[in-house]
Amino acid sequence: QVQLVESGGGLVQPGGSLRLSCAASGFVFSDYAMRWYRQTPGKERELVAVVASGDGRTNYADSVKGRFTISRANAKNTVYLLMNSLKPEDTAVYFCNALGVRYSYWGQGTQVTVSS
Repeated sequence: QVQLVESGGGLVQPGGSLRLSCAASGFVFSDYAMRWYRQTPGKERELVAVVASGDGRTNYADSVKGRFTISRANAKNTVYLLMNSLKPEDTAVYFCNALGVRYSYWGQGTQVTVSS
């Protein structure tokens, strides 16, 4: 059974940091590109960061470039999103996504709230 379980969300003050984790099971993790998305009410899901399956190349949305870092630990079947210098506009539900050649899997999401 495929599972993606996000954790690490919460309430943080502006300028603070959080690290999200996404633990995967039920598929060959190393074969999948891993992505983080976020969504706020009434808006479409936004791609935040990607880490490739092979060479581990990363890519980021312009809105988070220089502040967020995506990484993966294939031995632990886990992908991370380190978020620094958080802003109120980063408030959203963050979702983990695994993208393969044939299949795409989603987690249930974790809430991140940036507020003083």
